[in-house]
Amino acid sequence: EREREKGRESVSLVSLQSREKTRGCAGCNGKIRDRFMLQALDRYWHEDCLKCACCDCRLGRVGSTLYTRANLILCRRDYLRLFGVTGKCAACTKLIPAFEMVMRARDNVYHLDCFACQLCRQRFCVGDRFFLKNNMILCQMDYEGGNLNGEAQRLSQ
Repeated sequence: EREREKGRESVSLVSLQSREKTRGCAGCNGKIRDRFMLQALDRYWHEDCLKCACCDCRLGRVGSTLYTRANLILCRRDYLRLFGVTGKCAACTKLIPAFEMVMRARDNVYHLDCFACQLCRQRFCVGDRFFLKNNMILCQMDYEGGNLNGEAQRLSQ
């Protein structure tokens, strides 16, 4: 997780004081005359000029975090898409992109769609019990019906 977010930087909204000298925007090089400006990467920006290099989303609106790497300024999603670590789904063995939501059971990681009983394919809901046996996810009925010994876990929110 730390390696994933190594290029993380904070973004602050700063009020321009009336007697303060106008500052130049690091994005467009124009003067910032707005009442508020963003401060990030030790520079100042118009609110519209601090954008993700990939998707053009305004980083002052997305949250108070941006990511930098390879001279790019990125939102979290694009940073993880470009530089994040991918893994393999324990059920289907296909790659899971770093930005995708996943389910975890012990050391196993699953696509959301793959997190189901591997015998009957029943999907789990929050609060459902599931069992992990030989790296297979089982619902309670298949676990009890097959007399398999595993460890029960409950999905929580």
